Amino acid sequence: IFLLLLGTCLGLAVASGFWARTFQEKHSYLAALYEHTSPAQQAFLNFWGFTILLSVIIPMSMYITLEFIYLVNSCFINWDLEMYYGAKDIPAEARSTSLTDQLGQIEFIFSDKTGTLTQNIMSFKKCCINGTIYGPGTGHENKEPPGSGLSWEHAGEQKLDVCDVTLLEAAQRDNDPVLREFLRLLALCHTVMVEDKGDQLVYQAASPDEEALVLAAKNLGYVFLARTQDTITIRELGRTRTYEVLAMLDFNSDRKRMSVLVRDPQGTIRLYTKGADSVILERLQRRGHNESLTERALDRFAEETLRTLCVASREVSEAEFHAWSQRHREAAVLLQDRAQELDRLYEEMEQNLQLLGATAIEDKLQDGVPETIQLLKLGNIKVWVLTGDKQETAMNIGYACRLLTDDMEILEEKEVSEILQGYWESNNNLSGSGDAPCSRRLSQQCPEAPCHKRAIIISGDFLDKMLQTGEVLKEKKGWPWRWLCCDGAETSQDQAGLVEKAFVDLASSCQAVICCRVTPKQKALMVQLVKKHKKAVTLAIGDGANDVNMIKTADIGVGISGLEGLQAVQCSDYALAQFSFLQRLLLVHGRWNYLRICKFLRCFFYKTFAGLLTQVWFAFHSGFTAQPLYEGWFLALYNIFYTAYPVLSVGLLEQDVSAKKSLEFPELYMVGQQDELFNYRVFGVTLLHGVGTSLISFYITLWAFEDHVGTKAVGDYESFSVTVALSALLSVLMEIVLDTQYWTVLSFVMVTASLLLFCLFSFLTQSIDAFRIAPAIFRFPDASWNALTDPYVLLVVLLSLVVNTLPSLTAHAFRATLGRATTQQKIHLKAKRDPEPSVELRSHIPRGSFCRRSSYAFSHQEGYAGLITRGDSLRARATPGT
Repeated sequence: IFLLLLGTCLGLAVASGFWARTFQEKHSYLAALYEHTSPAQQAFLNFWGFTILLSVIIPMSMYITLEFIYLVNSCFINWDLEMYYGAKDIPAEARSTSLTDQLGQIEFIFSDKTGTLTQNIMSFKKCCINGTIYGPGTGHENKEPPGSGLSWEHAGEQKLDVCDVTLLEAAQRDNDPVLREFLRLLALCHTVMVEDKGDQLVYQAASPDEEALVLAAKNLGYVFLARTQDTITIRELGRTRTYEVLAMLDFNSDRKRMSVLVRDPQGTIRLYTKGADSVILERLQRRGHNESLTERALDRFAEETLRTLCVASREVSEAEFHAWSQRHREAAVLLQDRAQELDRLYEEMEQNLQLLGATAIEDKLQDGVPETIQLLKLGNIKVWVLTGDKQETAMNIGYACRLLTDDMEILEEKEVSEILQGYWESNNNLSGSGDAPCSRRLSQQCPEAPCHKRAIIISGDFLDKMLQTGEVLKEKKGWPWRWLCCDGAETSQDQAGLVEKAFVDLASSCQAVICCRVTPKQKALMVQLVKKHKKAVTLAIGDGANDVNMIKTADIGVGISGLEGLQAVQCSDYALAQFSFLQRLLLVHGRWNYLRICKFLRCFFYKTFAGLLTQVWFAFHSGFTAQPLYEGWFLALYNIFYTAYPVLSVGLLEQDVSAKKSLEFPELYMVGQQDELFNYRVFGVTLLHGVGTSLISFYITLWAFEDHVGTKAVGDYESFSVTVALSALLSVLMEIVLDTQYWTVLSFVMVTASLLLFCLFSFLTQSIDAFRIAPAIFRFPDASWNALTDPYVLLVVLLSLVVNTLPSLTAHAFRATLGRATTQQKIHLKAKRDPEPSVELRSHIPRGSFCRRSSYAFSHQEGYAGLITRGDSLRARATPGT
C-alpha cells in the first residue's frame, strides 16, 4: 500500500509539472504568478502535497482495530463454556492475543501422548514377578481377601486397593524372596516425597508413574514412611526398617532408568534399578526361563496398552562399593564433563543385574480423544504423535485413539528407508529432485497402497541418525543406506537436506505419523523440519516440561493443564484442560477467527480505497494542484467514526455457519489451510472493487453537476464534495451489509450508528456558528443542508448507490445460479441449508488384537535425586514406632 501511495503521488506530481508548463504557455498573461517558480519546482511541492493528502490511505487505524479484534476474539475463547472443564474448574485460556486467525489455518498437529492423549492418572494394574503374572484377567482379582483385616493395616489409613488378591496373599505369607525384593524395590527406588498428616500418608511425586508404584507397594504391605538426606524408612509387613542411602543414580532421557544404592539394617549393600525393558534386559547377568516368561508377559501387557517397566537388583560387595564410591565422589566435583563421567560410573554399577519382574500401569485415554482425532482428520489436519514411549506402546495408543486404523499400511523404519532409497535411485543426482514434488515420486514406490492409507512409525534414534547425520544405521544389516556415504562436508549437507525434504514429503503424504522414543530436542526437530520444508502452520500440544521445546518451536503452542506442572502452559499460546477441546478451538474458534480477520481486511481495504481514491480522480479536474476534494473533518472522521463500526462488527461477530455445523462439517476447515479468503489475488480484486466504486461515485456526481442540478441550481464545490462523500459512504455501508452473513443486534446498531454519526458531525462541523467562530477550520457552512435538502441531489446519490451495488449483486447471483460450485462451496451450502441436528460422534471402534510390546517411559527431564541427596528440600522426621 505504501508503494502504491508513492507511485500514485509521483505520477500525479509529474502530471502537475506538465500541466503547469502547458498552462503557462497558454496563459502568458499570468506569467507574473509563476515568476519565482518552475514546473519542476511545482511538481516537487505537489508531490509532498499529494503525499499528505493521500496519506489517509495508509491503514494506521487498521492495526489498532485489528489488535482489538484479536483481543475480543481471545476473550471469546476464554468465555467458551464448551471448553470449560468443570471437574477441575479449569477454563480455556488464550495466553496470546495475536494468533487467533492462525488457529484456522493449522495443517499439522504435533501431540505428546502421556497426559495429552491420555489422562496421566496412573493405576497399578498388573505385574509379573519371577515369571508369574498377577492382576485382572487371572481369575483372582474379584475375590475378597481372607480374614477381617491385614496385620500391617493401621487405623485411619484408607482401604487397600489391591490389583490381585493372590498377590496380596503371597506378600502376606512372606516366603518368596523374589517377591519380597520386588516390593522392597518399589518402596525404595524412587524420588517421591511423603508428608505424614497423622492419620494418613500423602505422597508427592514428580511423575504419576512413581506415585502409582509407591502406592502399589503400600497396598501390598511395603509402606514408604519417610526420607532424609541419606536414609529411607519403610514399613515392611508391619516392621519398620530404615535403609541408608549410599547413592542415587539419577534418571535422564539417555539412561531411561534410575537406581538407588542402599545399605539394609543387616549391613548388606544392594542396588535396586527400574527402567525401560530395552535398557534393563541387556544388563542382566543371565537370561533364563523366568526372564523369557517375563518378556512374554510384556507382550501380553502390550495388548492392553499398559505402560511397563522392568525392575532388577543385585548385591554389591563392600570392596566394590568403596572403590566405586571413591571414583563417584571425584566425578561429582569435576568442573568439566561431570555428567558424562557420572553416567559412565552409573553404567559400570548397573551391570550383572538379577531380573525381579515387570510392572504394568494403566493410563487411560482422555474422554473424546478418538472422536476429536477423527474430526481433525476429516478437516485435513494431520496429527503426528511424538512420545517417549516405545514403538509398541505408541502404536497401540494410536489404534485406541483411531489415529491408526486396521486398513492402513504401517511403514516402519526399514520400509521408510527402502522407499527413500528408491526415490534417491530414481533421481540419481542431487539436482534431479527439485522439479516434481517428492510426494508424487514417493507414492509411486508402492502404487498398491494409496498415500492416505499409510502411516509411519519411527524411533527417535532413526530420526536423529537420518536427519542430522544423513546416515541411517548403515552399519546394521538390512539397512540399505550406503548410498548416503559421501565425500566432503558440503556434499554431505546437500544430501542430508535432500533426505530431510524427501522424508518430510513422505511423512506429510501419510495420514498419521508416530515418533517414539524421542527426546525433547527431537520433538522440536520434527516440528522444525516441517516448518522448514512445508509452507504450513503448525501446532504443538503437550502437558509436561518435556514438551516445552516442541511447543516453543511450533507456530502455535497449546499447553494441557495436567498433572506434570505448569511448564507447558506457561510456555504456550493457548491453555486447555482436555485434548478434546482442541476440536472446538480449531474447527469453531479458529475457523471463525480466520473468516472474521479475512473479511475485516477485505472490508477495511475496500472502504479505504472506495472512499478516498476519489481524491485522485478530483486531481485530474483541479489542475493536479493537490486540492482536497473533501472537507477536512470528513477525512479525519471517515476511518474513525463513519466506517469503523460496521467493519469492526464484521471482525468480531461474523459467522458463516453455526458452531454445531462447524463440527458437523469439519471439511469447511480446509478453506483456511488453502488461504483462500485473503491473499494477493483477493487483495487485487478488493483494490479494483474499491477503485471502481470511487470512479462511479465521483464521475456520476461530476456528470450531474456539469452545469447545475436541482431547483436551487446547486453546482458549487462544497455541494459537489458533500454529494461525492455521501455516495461513497453509502456504497461502502451497503457493500458491508451485503457481505455480512451473521446479523445480530450489535451489527444493526453499528451500521445505524455510522449513519447517525455522519449526520451528527456534518451538522456540527458545517454549522454557521462554527464557521463564525473559526472560519479557517470549519470551511463548509451549511453545505450538507443545502445539498441534501434538494431531491435532485438525493437522486444523484441514489443513482450512485444503485450503480455501485449492482456489480456485487450480479456477481452473487451469477455464482449462485450459473457458477460451478467447488466441493467446499457445496459443503458450505449443505451446512447452511440443513437443519441443526446435534453432533453425533461414534464411539470407539473395536479393533483386532495386536501382539505389540508396551513400554514404560519416564518423564523426559532430569530426576530429583540430586535435590534429595543434597537435602535442600528435606528435613528430618521422627520415625513412627512399630
